[in-house]
Amino acid sequence: MDLQPPAFFNRGPAPLVRLTFFVALSVLLMVLDARFHYAESLRQVLALIAYPLQRIALAPVQAGEAVSDFFTSQNALARENDALRAKQLQAAKDLTTLDALSAENAQLRRLLDARQRVPRKSAFAEILYSGRDPFSRKVVVDRGANDGVQLGGPVIDDVGVIGQVTRVHPLLSEVTLITDKDQAIPVQVVRNGLRGVAYGSGDGTTLDLRYMAANADVQSGDTLVTSGIDGIYPPGLPVARVAKVERDAAYAFAKISCNPAAGTDTHRQVLLLSQDDGLASQPPQADPAAAQKSSKARRVRRRDG
Repeated sequence: MDLQPPAFFNRGPAPLVRLTFFVALSVLLMVLDARFHYAESLRQVLALIAYPLQRIALAPVQAGEAVSDFFTSQNALARENDALRAKQLQAAKDLTTLDALSAENAQLRRLLDARQRVPRKSAFAEILYSGRDPFSRKVVVDRGANDGVQLGGPVIDDVGVIGQVTRVHPLLSEVTLITDKDQAIPVQVVRNGLRGVAYGSGDGTTLDLRYMAANADVQSGDTLVTSGIDGIYPPGLPVARVAKVERDAAYAFAKISCNPAAGTDTHRQVLLLSQDDGLASQPPQADPAAAQKSSKARRVRRRDG
């Protein structure tokens, strides 16, 4: 009776022998490949065969990385766009502020030049707001009685006359512009020295040179300056420029419209001028000797009477 297992269960060489064989074979192949590069062609063939399988295996990972990079890039671009937009808005704000400050500095420099040309004491002031009455042209400035502002004092800018102080408070003052319908200012035509009075028109933006004879020598483009005969405005300050002259034989006076020279609605900085004390009207001083003689004469006449 044969007690040997069938060939199906025959395991061949022992595992230790197999291990030794394959280790020796592996070392031999590594030595041959390192020294003589016999396995290079085989390696390339195997790499070529395995490449599609590697691409297929890496496709899900690469697709996930691409999607992640896409959304990450979108978020980064969105944040970068928001940062750039904020910087642009800040730069626009700074540029606007810089332009405003440059214009204000230029205006202040011009006011300094005008201050040196006017032979009166003056003080800088800033327009705070316009009057609430829509039918008058008035502004409020940030200087008052505590700053030495005088009632009736002239107000000018770097170009010409703005108006006149018509109300003084301790910290604020009200200035009536020359374009107000109730404001009048003595003027003189530079070209020929003709004097007149300019009044604010009803529209609040122009001046009317009223009560000028129809044949008066006034032409479009003539420059009007303060005449100084009122003792309020210094002479020679620009007031307006003649815009239109209408003459009608049926009327004794010409209709003359003028545009103000000063920026009554553009600038915020103005100059408040003091009144000229030398031109203020003083009551006449009586001569003591003459007064004594007159008194004696009156007493003599009473006794004779």
